[in-house]
Amino acid sequence: MIVVAQIATLVAAAVHLLAFAWESLLFRRPSVHEGVFRIPDSDVPAAHLWAFNVGFYNLFLGSGAVAGVALWWAGHDVQGRTLVVYTCLFMFLAGLALAASDRMALSRPRGDGVVGALSQSGPPLVALIALAVG
Repeated sequence: MIVVAQIATLVAAAVHLLAFAWESLLFRRPSVHEGVFRIPDSDVPAAHLWAFNVGFYNLFLGSGAVAGVALWWAGHDVQGRTLVVYTCLFMFLAGLALAASDRMALSRPRGDGVVGALSQSGPPLVALIALAVG
């Protein structure tokens, strides 16, 4: 189960690092703000500051998860597992918050955020369950 936890953690990290790139580096591209986030061109200036900042949260979470797995692989089991549990729990809870905002239809039609919420919360939940079981 340890390998499952580590792989799920790295998948969760990849999701968050991709979100960083979309939100902080590529947000002004129509394929990103409209295609990924469904934000029309007219709303980009107002949403850009939010997206840029949230992107860095995702960078820090993804980097923390990678660092946790790297520490774990380097033989620092307690420190690595601790960082993995913290970042995965944070990611999972943030995914629940995204799901709640989707259910409340905040800023977009209800249901448009389901894939994002599942992508954000699914892999870290798998990692946490694998850690609890294994």
